[in-house]
Amino acid sequence: MYSHGSESLIKQAREIQESELQKFHSRLVKLLQGKELGHEAVDSLQRLHLILSATKYTRTLPPELQKRLQSLLSSPAEQFQVLSSAVLRETLPLSGQEANYNQENFTQLNSHAAALLLSQAGSRADVSSLCAHLLRSLDSRQSEGPANSLTHTLPILNSVLTHSPECLTADHVTLLSKKLVDWLRYASITQGGGAPSGGFFTGPRSRQPVPTAELDGTVSGDFFTVLCVGQSFTEDQWMNVYSFSMLRHWLLTYHSVSNGNNAADTATENMQGTSVSKYLSYHSSPMSCSVLSSSPANRLQLSLSHSFSNDDRSEVDGSVVSMVSATSSSSRLLPPKERLREKAFQYCQRLIEQSDRKAHKRTDTDLQKACLVEAVCILDCVCGEDASLVFRTFPCIKALFGRLSSDLSFARVLLPIAQFYLNHGEMAAVDCESVWTLVFGRFPAELFNDPFLAHEFLRFLRLNLESLQLRVPQYSHSFPNLLKFLAWDSPAVVDDFVDLLPSLVTAGTAVELLHTLLDLPCLSATLVLQVRYIRAKLPNRLVLLCTTIFTVCVCVCVCCRSTCLPISEPGGRGLLSLDAFRNQSFRGLFLFLLRGEAGSGDTIDRLSTLHELLAETADWQRVVQCAQTVPMLLHIFFDTVIAVADEKLLAHLVQAMLERSSLLLNIPKYNKEIHRVFSCHLLRMCKLHPSLVVGQSHELLEFAGATAKVYSKEEVYTHVVWVLGEYLSASCDSRCSVRLITSCFETLEAVLFEITSSAPPPGADCPVPRVVTSLMSALAKLASRSHDLIPRVSLFLSKLRTVTRGGPVAWCSDEEDLVAIVTRGEELWSLLKAPGVAQSVLTPPPPVTTPQWHRDSNVAMPLRLRALTNLTHSQ
Repeated sequence: MYSHGSESLIKQAREIQESELQKFHSRLVKLLQGKELGHEAVDSLQRLHLILSATKYTRTLPPELQKRLQSLLSSPAEQFQVLSSAVLRETLPLSGQEANYNQENFTQLNSHAAALLLSQAGSRADVSSLCAHLLRSLDSRQSEGPANSLTHTLPILNSVLTHSPECLTADHVTLLSKKLVDWLRYASITQGGGAPSGGFFTGPRSRQPVPTAELDGTVSGDFFTVLCVGQSFTEDQWMNVYSFSMLRHWLLTYHSVSNGNNAADTATENMQGTSVSKYLSYHSSPMSCSVLSSSPANRLQLSLSHSFSNDDRSEVDGSVVSMVSATSSSSRLLPPKERLREKAFQYCQRLIEQSDRKAHKRTDTDLQKACLVEAVCILDCVCGEDASLVFRTFPCIKALFGRLSSDLSFARVLLPIAQFYLNHGEMAAVDCESVWTLVFGRFPAELFNDPFLAHEFLRFLRLNLESLQLRVPQYSHSFPNLLKFLAWDSPAVVDDFVDLLPSLVTAGTAVELLHTLLDLPCLSATLVLQVRYIRAKLPNRLVLLCTTIFTVCVCVCVCCRSTCLPISEPGGRGLLSLDAFRNQSFRGLFLFLLRGEAGSGDTIDRLSTLHELLAETADWQRVVQCAQTVPMLLHIFFDTVIAVADEKLLAHLVQAMLERSSLLLNIPKYNKEIHRVFSCHLLRMCKLHPSLVVGQSHELLEFAGATAKVYSKEEVYTHVVWVLGEYLSASCDSRCSVRLITSCFETLEAVLFEITSSAPPPGADCPVPRVVTSLMSALAKLASRSHDLIPRVSLFLSKLRTVTRGGPVAWCSDEEDLVAIVTRGEELWSLLKAPGVAQSVLTPPPPVTTPQWHRDSNVAMPLRLRALTNLTHSQ
C-alpha cells in the first residue's frame, strides 16, 4: 500500500484539470528551450511522468513538447535520457510516426531511446524494421557515424532477441553472425588513444601504440579478449566485450528466427538438428518460429546483399591475426553459423588459458571466474550444435577440471563443467566418476551454507533431472548430502526440493529417506553446531579473512553474527548441544546425521539420546523453519512411494511410521503435524493393500495396546484402531483367523476398559472422544465377525450407559462429548442384537460401499437418475 503522502500526490495527478495541464505543458516547453537544464527541469519532468502514469488512459502530448522530449533522448546527461524515455513511453506517438524509423533516429541511439522505440512498436514489422536499421548501422564503417554509435546496438539487439526472436530473419542472423566473428576474433590488440612514452617531450607525435596486457602484467601475445587490460579500449575492443556477453544467448536463440531466403546453413543445420534440440532442452525454453513477410523485411534483402559479399574484409584490411591460434583460410569458407561456432570455440579456449594466469587484483580474479563460467557454457553450447567439437573440447575441459577440482572457491565454475560432462561425457566415453564424487559429495557437504551455490546447484539438478536419474548412479543415493541445503535454508530452497524429492524416492532408498526427512530438524541443528565448532577452532585473524573469501568459512562468519542462533545462552553458559557435539562419545550420532551417502543404516539406535542432546535447539529459528517444511515433503514422499512400492516395502514403512511417531524432536506443533501426515497415509496404504493389517498385526496391536499413546498420540492411535477394526477380516486376507481377531479384541477391550474406568494420568488431558468411539466401533466390528465376542461388547456398552447416568465421570470432562459417546454406544448395542445385520452394517461388502448401479445399463437406475436430474434442474 502507498503511504498517505504518496496517495495524495497520485490523487492530485489524476484529478488535474485539462486547462491546468495545458498551462503546465507550455511552461515545460519554455523550460526545455533553455541552454542549461537544472533541477527545475528534472522536477517538472518527474511531475509530468507522475501525471501520465497515474491514469489508466494513454495521453497525447503537444507536438512541440514531444519533439523537445525526443531531443532529450540524446542528452549527454543520462538523467534526462531516463526521464524523457519514461515520459514518452507513457504517451502515444505523434500521428504518422508509428513506423518512422529513418537513419537519423539512430545517429545518437542509446539504450533508453531503444527502449522507447521497442515499447512503441506497433507490430512485428516495426520491430523487424528497427532490427534492419540497427544491423545496417553495424555494417557501416567506423568513420561513417559517431564513435559511440555501435556500443548500444548489441544490447538493443539482445533485448529484441529476448522478447521477440521471430522478428529477426535468416539474413539478419547471417549478418550479425559475421559481425560477431569480426569483433570476437579480430579486435585490435593495441590500447585505445595511445599511451605516453615518457620523457621530457611528450606529445601526440611521440606517443606510440601500446599493446594490451594480460591480467598478470605480461604483454598480450594473442588476440584481444575480455580478460585483456589496458588504459583505454578502442571501439572494436568494446564491441568484443559486448559480443562475448551476448554470445551464449545468441547461440541458444538464433534457431528461433524466421526462415528467410538465405539457406546457406540448411544442410549443416539438418545434420546437427538433433544435438541442437537436445542442448536447447537443457538451457532454454522452446520459442516459436514464424515467417515474416512484411514489406520492411523484404526491402532489407537488397540493402544487406552488398554487405554479405564483404565477409572477410576484416581479415584483410588491417586486422591483427593471432600467431598462436590462427586457423587456416579454409575456415573462411564455412557457413556463417559454423564459422561463428569455430571462432567462439577459439575465443573460449583462449579465455581458459588466460584464467590460468595469476591476476594482480582481486577484482580481476573474480572476473576470471565469471569468464570461466561463461566460456564453459559457450563451449557446451557449440558442442551441442556441432558434435565434432566435443573431441576437440574435452581435453581442455578435463585439464580445467583437474586444475580447479581441489579448490572449492571455484565451485560455481565447476558446475558448468559438470554440465558439460553430463551432456557430452557419454559421447566422448570419458570417466565421470570424479566429477560426480565432487558435485554430490564435497559441494553439499562443505558448501551447504553458500546461498548462491545452493541456488545454482539445485537449478542444475532440476534442469537435468531425467539425465541424472539415468546416467548418474550417485544421484539417488546422495540425498543425505542434498538435504543439507534444505536443512540450512529451508524457505529459500523448499520449492526446488518439491520438484526434486520424487526423483530421490526408490525402493532401495525409501525407508532411509523417510527417516532422514523426519530427522531434518536434527540435521539443521547439527549443521549449525558444526559451523559453530569450526568457528571456535579458527584463529581470530583467520575468521576475519574468511569474511572476504568465497569458501565455506564465509557462511561460518555470517552464521556467527546471527541473532537467532546464539553461541551461548543469555546468562553466559555455553550451549550443552555444542558441548555434546565436541564430546567423542556422542560423535557417532552427529556423524550419522552428517553422512554423505545413503546405505549406512536406516536410522540411529540412540535416537532418543540425540533428541535429548538437541532439546535446546528446538526454538532456533533455522530449526523451526526447517521443521515447518517437513510435513509438506512427507506428503510428497508418500504420494510417490505409494505409487511405486510393493507390499513388502509398504509394510516396512508402516513399521517405521509406528516407531517414529514416538521418536521426534520436541518442537512445538511439529509432532502433531507429523502425526496428522502419518494418519492420513496409513489409511491410504491400508486401503490400497488391506492385507497389510494382517501382515503387520503384531506391530499394530503392540502400538494399540499401549494406553499411554491414547493421551500423547491420539491422532495416530485413532487411525491405527480404525484400520484394525476395518481390515482385520477374513474377507480382506485369508490369513486372518478367529484367534487373531480375538487377540485384537482383547487388546482393544483392555485399553477401553482402562481409560473409561479411571482418571487420566497426572499432567494429561482426558482422552479425545473420537478415540473412545473408535475403540467401541472397532470392538463391535470385530465381534460381528466372531459372534462369541458379542456378549462381552454388549456387557461393556450396557455398563457404560449405566455408569454415565450417575453423573459426570472422571475420564470425560465435557457433557456434550459424554452424550455423544453414550449415543454411539447405544447404536452399536442395538446393532449387535442382530448379528447378521450388524456385520452387513459395520462391515459392508465392496459392492455396497462402492455401488456402480448408475453405470449398469441392465437396470433401470440410470433412467431414473436421468429423469430426476431433468426434474431438479431449472429449465
